[in-house]
Amino acid sequence: MSIYLDNAATTPLEPAVLTAMTPYLLNHFGNPSSHHQFGREAKATLEACRKTIANLIGADAEEIVFTSGGTEADNLAIVSAVTCGQIDHVITTSFEHPAVLQTLKALSRQYHTRISFIKHDTSGNLDLHHLEYLLRTNTRNLVSVMHGNNEVGNLNDIETIGQLCQKYKVVFHTDAVQTMGHYAFDLSQLKVDYLAASAHKFHGPKGVGFLYCRKGQGLTRLIHGGGQEKQSRAGTENLPGIVGMTKALQLANEKLASHQSYVQQLKSKLIDKLTELLPEVQFNGQSAIANKSIYTVLSASLPAAGVDLLRYLDTEGIAVSGGSACCTGSVSPVLQALGVDPDRTAIRFSFSHFNTAEEIDQVAGKLAVVYQAVAA
Repeated sequence: MSIYLDNAATTPLEPAVLTAMTPYLLNHFGNPSSHHQFGREAKATLEACRKTIANLIGADAEEIVFTSGGTEADNLAIVSAVTCGQIDHVITTSFEHPAVLQTLKALSRQYHTRISFIKHDTSGNLDLHHLEYLLRTNTRNLVSVMHGNNEVGNLNDIETIGQLCQKYKVVFHTDAVQTMGHYAFDLSQLKVDYLAASAHKFHGPKGVGFLYCRKGQGLTRLIHGGGQEKQSRAGTENLPGIVGMTKALQLANEKLASHQSYVQQLKSKLIDKLTELLPEVQFNGQSAIANKSIYTVLSASLPAAGVDLLRYLDTEGIAVSGGSACCTGSVSPVLQALGVDPDRTAIRFSFSHFNTAEEIDQVAGKLAVVYQAVAA
């Protein structure tokens, strides 16, 4: 038995994505910066992908910058916003990905940028009145708030946050790595200035992502070298990866409604099963509330059972995690911020349309066996 429920860490590749990528690995291998036929063909494909992705998210092609993934996109956005806009105050949350929080810490040391954290309740709901207070009482602000949390699944109201940022003429960055390809985006309406995405979170290849940068916002080079990506990101573009990412996003958008419905059913089934079989289960953040969390993520807190539950599930062929794959081996700052009892075991289950209802039954059953043995 092998069950994969760690899709928040990475998703399996869609077969059609591999099919789309293969010609660009074997035959159409030209460098997009070369001026001969091979290069021109590669360049045309690159720009076609840029236009396709832009159309899918309601942006202009010139607002899309290809990156190596979400971490680079977040770094590029934050460094660009701070340095180009002479930002001296950043407003963020305790729940951001390390790609955001570690970048902000580095900038605070280098530029003495002040950092404020938006207040939240024990479920992780952000206090937007506090956000407005911070906007009103500080100048030269950047707001960086993720769309969906990668550990507990909380969805943040980036529409309202964007409107507040527009009201106070503030730059707004959002990490949409966990939600791109799972929710519809129309950046012609959403008031966001920088948005980060990563292909391997929506059944595309690893090592490729993109940054949306609204026209009029600056970009500061992180990588120096050639003039690729309109002078904003040096290095030969990963054309096979970009082709794969484009195909993956197309497929995700085409099947958005059916995937949302199907995966939410799997998540709801696991919530019901765990509640029935393990009455002491608790769900972290807003994880168990359908309209307040990502439908692909469920974070559960279970009482200590005298066994390493994650390792036990692994030996049973079930892949889950305790939280973010980027924080392996350390205490989760997200769970700490929520006040989750450290003596309980946190398990993050994350789903995709490749999972089945039978797998959900098996996972819940395996966990129940552990607690039945403890009770005996």
